[in-house]
Amino acid sequence: MFKDAQPVATLATADRAKARSFYEDTLGLSVERDDPFGITYACGNGRLFVYESAYAGTNKATAVSFETSPETYDDEIEALRQKGVTFMTFDMEGMEWNNGVAIAGPIKSVWFSDPDGNILNVSTGEM
Repeated sequence: MFKDAQPVATLATADRAKARSFYEDTLGLSVERDDPFGITYACGNGRLFVYESAYAGTNKATAVSFETSPETYDDEIEALRQKGVTFMTFDMEGMEWNNGVAIAGPIKSVWFSDPDGNILNVSTGEM
């Protein structure tokens, strides 16, 4: 039924201007569409839709993951650090931590939150 449909990651925000600054200035995403319903960002082969909601930031699990290439991963993570992003750590079997980066075999991952508390992930491996 939906096998050919393009999924769109959807995140709630309590403050559209703050979210816009984070997603554009900190993460470097480009606006594809901005209308009264929300902001749609072009992101790889997909999209990220950010809309206003009283429930923003109530999800306590990873909301969106961004897959990057192993060749550019370290530079991408350093760029986030330079923009003031701090990474979360937590206990998970089989994972080593190095300066906020989780390492499990060939996969590297970091988790951080946007201004509303939505948890985002950047990883070198397929989810």
